[in-house]
Amino acid sequence: MKRKNRAEDFLELVERGRRGRLKLYIGFAAGVGKTYRMLEESHALKQRGVDVVLGFVETHGRAETAALIEGLEVVPREVFTYRDVAVEEMDLDAVLARKPQVAVVDELAHTNVPLCRHRKRYQDVEELLAAGINVIGAFNVQHLESLNDIIERATAVRVRETIPDSFLKNADQVVNLDLAVEDLHERLKAGKIYAPDKVPHALEGFFKQENLSSLRELALREVAESLDRATGTRSRTGEEPPQKGGGWGRVMVALSSNPPHAATLLRRGSRMAGRLNTDWFVVYVETPGEAPHLIDSEAQRHLLANIELAKELGAEVVRVKGAEPVAALLDFARSHGVGHIIVGRSRQPWWKQLLGLASDVRLLREGEGFDIHVVSFTPPQEERQP
Repeated sequence: MKRKNRAEDFLELVERGRRGRLKLYIGFAAGVGKTYRMLEESHALKQRGVDVVLGFVETHGRAETAALIEGLEVVPREVFTYRDVAVEEMDLDAVLARKPQVAVVDELAHTNVPLCRHRKRYQDVEELLAAGINVIGAFNVQHLESLNDIIERATAVRVRETIPDSFLKNADQVVNLDLAVEDLHERLKAGKIYAPDKVPHALEGFFKQENLSSLRELALREVAESLDRATGTRSRTGEEPPQKGGGWGRVMVALSSNPPHAATLLRRGSRMAGRLNTDWFVVYVETPGEAPHLIDSEAQRHLLANIELAKELGAEVVRVKGAEPVAALLDFARSHGVGHIIVGRSRQPWWKQLLGLASDVRLLREGEGFDIHVVSFTPPQEERQP
């Protein structure tokens, strides 16, 4: 078994050697200078003899940024006609055929028109990397999937376009473009980010002082944590640090067939595993009454969607069979080095909760040796003033 694992490790190293390297610029809002910096770096690489092309760059009408495109090779965009509208997307096949040393790709969270091969632009980048092309890309921190709930609470805005955490974790280099909130406001008011007629709306909405301060803090924290993860992940020589996934520190999220807040649980698990620099599992217990031929189609659809999200966030998804979900979860946790169990607050009948039979109560009672995290999905009620 050990020999097989070593062979698989070596094969992974060979595949990594063939893949391109990924450098990401992260900002906390539009206008901090991500595209500008990528173009500056492109000129510097070209001067050093590196074959670099612009796969897709969006200037948003910013004159300073547009001026930097001059002198760089631009791969023409592909035009799709969708619902009688002409839409420009990155020409993935043209970049693959050109096969540069480095391709610059902007706005990685972008959703492609349905006629494209991939649904999201970051998936286009993954194909470029698999083909051995190095990529420099950029996105804003609010597009990171595991931060989706946190962003909504902090800004009251639900971000629809997201990038899975696994994409960020696989980056070879991450650069945070920081800027004081006051300086960003000055850029906005000077018309360097949006057209003048859009500035008042931006200042009253997403670009409010408190929103930008929260996003800036999240961006700084995320890059710091990604650097911590990078020091603990497998090195290019194949050495595996002992703390990675070792001991009793792994994270496990308990997933039922159709929980209403599954995405929140999964994002919580992803964030915790990232901070602990450890592996994490999403475990679904299939009871006799939830066999594939018995579970209803809607629950099955939600379950498959949640499993797909868990994989995107970097979890190992495990389906175990058992008549007693709590016992099955604890057995799995004990045999797989789990230290932290995340579960949603029970929605079982009141009498089960009263008798201590609800799953979250049982996990707290029977899960000796584990840190049990029971997640509530409603904010605490404020105390009533007398």
